[in-house]
Amino acid sequence: MFGNRNKTAPIDSLIGAGTVIDGDICFVGGLRVDGRIRGKVLGHPEQGGTLVISEQGCIEGEIRAHRVLINGEVTGPVQALEAVELLPKARVSGDVHYQRIEIHLGAQVTGRLIHDVPGESARVVDMTAHAQAKSLN
Repeated sequence: MFGNRNKTAPIDSLIGAGTVIDGDICFVGGLRVDGRIRGKVLGHPEQGGTLVISEQGCIEGEIRAHRVLINGEVTGPVQALEAVELLPKARVSGDVHYQRIEIHLGAQVTGRLIHDVPGESARVVDMTAHAQAKSLN
């Protein structure tokens, strides 16, 4: 995970498979989502936080955390204050803001990848326009 810098991320909370939450969630530490959340998922801005979305997990709403690992489905913007890892079954419909990113073969993003570097203006990669330009050549 994240270039194998951390072999395991401690998980403090779990949203189990079959669980559906309608509403916003704020968390500290590690949160694993195997169920479905309709609402914002926000890690504590000062205490860090790792969000793990499993292959069965689904989030419909904004995500903001220090580290985000996705292998499920996300509909909404993702903002990782440190790093994003998109595993092979990741499906993201929305912009992804990151400082570091790792994208595995098979992951899909429908939106923009925005490289946020503190003190610099964001660098934007529009994946849709890039794919359309390639198909025209």
